[in-house]
Amino acid sequence: MRFFRLALLFATSLASAQTYDLVIANGRVIDPETKLDAVRDVGISGGTIRAVSEGPLAGRATIDAKGLVVAPGFIDLHSHGQDAENYRYKAMDGVTTALELEVGVADVNAWYAERENHSLINFGATVGHIPLRMKLMKDPGAFLPSGPAAHRAATPAEIEELKRGLRRGLEQGALGVGFGFMYTEAATYWEMLEMFRVAGEKHATSYVHMRHAGPVEPGGIVGLSEVLAASLAGGGPLHIVHLNSMSLTLPVFQQMIRTIEDARSHGLDVTTECYPYTASQTRIESAIYDEGWQQRLGITFHDLEWPETGERLTAETFAKYRKLGGSVMAHSMSEEMIRAAVAHPLVMIASDGSLTGGKGHPRGVGTFARVVGRYVREQKALSLNDAVAKMTLMPAQRLGVKNRGRVQVGSIADLSIFDANKVADRATYAKPAEFSTGFRYVLVSGEFAVRDGKLVDGGHAGKAVRGALK
Repeated sequence: MRFFRLALLFATSLASAQTYDLVIANGRVIDPETKLDAVRDVGISGGTIRAVSEGPLAGRATIDAKGLVVAPGFIDLHSHGQDAENYRYKAMDGVTTALELEVGVADVNAWYAERENHSLINFGATVGHIPLRMKLMKDPGAFLPSGPAAHRAATPAEIEELKRGLRRGLEQGALGVGFGFMYTEAATYWEMLEMFRVAGEKHATSYVHMRHAGPVEPGGIVGLSEVLAASLAGGGPLHIVHLNSMSLTLPVFQQMIRTIEDARSHGLDVTTECYPYTASQTRIESAIYDEGWQQRLGITFHDLEWPETGERLTAETFAKYRKLGGSVMAHSMSEEMIRAAVAHPLVMIASDGSLTGGKGHPRGVGTFARVVGRYVREQKALSLNDAVAKMTLMPAQRLGVKNRGRVQVGSIADLSIFDANKVADRATYAKPAEFSTGFRYVLVSGEFAVRDGKLVDGGHAGKAVRGALK
């Protein structure tokens, strides 16, 4: 024991003798992996954390973080807004890495090339079954299919071409395979299995929007059982996106999370996520709103909101906007169920967010602040440490990334530094383009994306996060 104490003193002394590019001093450092929750100095050089010290550190620049939490930068596994507008809102919500994993992309190399060297935060994507199917079938839909990719079964030759597309994307460094079977309703179960087999042969995670949702069968439990079986047959890990909007009600959520717990107890590598809002959002022209949606989802026209105008829909306006195309919000979930999902130990936090010209769902802007402000501080539904883990370490572990999601020596210096007593989401359904508050500093690879609570102009430290074949 005496030897280890001497070694710790020596390491601390050595760290104190160095001068770092930047020192975050006197902050409450939360590292969810080691369970550290204590006042420490953090020394950063070359974009990497070089020291986490009980004693003072010397830096060419120093931030006094007294009274602030120093946490890993938040990792959003489900972020459709992959452009400069959305990255700004993400940074102001404490996010340092935003990933497009559910829908994914068709051309992985081209997608990454578009963002290299000029992104405020880190970025990454899966290779997507949806966009590959849309490209193959020449679907006219914008982002999500509205024509043959949604409503036509693939031929055996097309299934083989889709498999080649998935393999190509994984070889180019995609973070896994993205699926949205509710949007490709005509895809057969055999097609699903063949796609899961490709993911499994590469040991890539499948990020899946299930085929069915809600309490009316075939609903959430049927949809979950389908993808659990496909994952087992394919042999790869599975991540269920937005379990809240797949459940819709608290009883179904409880059934689904119990089923996930059981699958995990029997050795299946399956994880899940939620966003902390009671309304969903997707394209009105997509297959989700095909005939029978009211019965399937348990909602009516009046539960739908058109973000562009804020109006609740009628049968007439639904028909008009469905022909026009665009995003619609559905007020379909209970606050009781959202609270249970946010607090459950297995459920990560992810936004499913996107903003276009300041219009969209507030989840794209305020998800992470809402968890800290509403569910940790105000409702005490979970602890701050648990919330931080859900937004940092757990997503990093799902990705298999060992140098993010942590405040440890050797980790990339992606940090979210905030006042836990003041963090709050300001985005609303009526006014979604309102920055979160309380995030004083956000660092991406040791460079400021947010400084003194304000965005840093011209920040471009964001790096590509890619997968590696195993």
